[in-house]
Amino acid sequence: MEDLYPAESNHLVDLEELLQPRNHFLGAFIKGRAVGCVALIAKSSYTEIKRLFVMESHRRATIGLRLMQEIELLASQNHIRLLRLETGIHQPTSIQLYESLGYQHIGPFGEYQADPLSIFMEKSLSPA
Repeated sequence: MEDLYPAESNHLVDLEELLQPRNHFLGAFIKGRAVGCVALIAKSSYTEIKRLFVMESHRRATIGLRLMQEIELLASQNHIRLLRLETGIHQPTSIQLYESLGYQHIGPFGEYQADPLSIFMEKSLSPA
């Protein structure tokens, strides 16, 4: 991401936060090799999808879609009814994926500030 966005527009997750028991991290593996990941971060007033990433060599294999489907299922099983995310304007494939899954554009949320390089989205989930 550092090559796409300046440091102030990179909203990274601290490892300590990621390791909190309330949070979840999923990986996608092919032949024992990690090719993708996504995290679900529980904040005090919302839950956020963070760091959906698929290795460039595997981006046409629907891994991102499957990771999103699994993280939504996990959220639903944990009685989470609203997911939010932030992504960047230079990631049109990710934006299209989120829109195809029913995510709606919203304004900044939580600790985020308005940023011309950021897009904010949310989706309501049905009970599992």
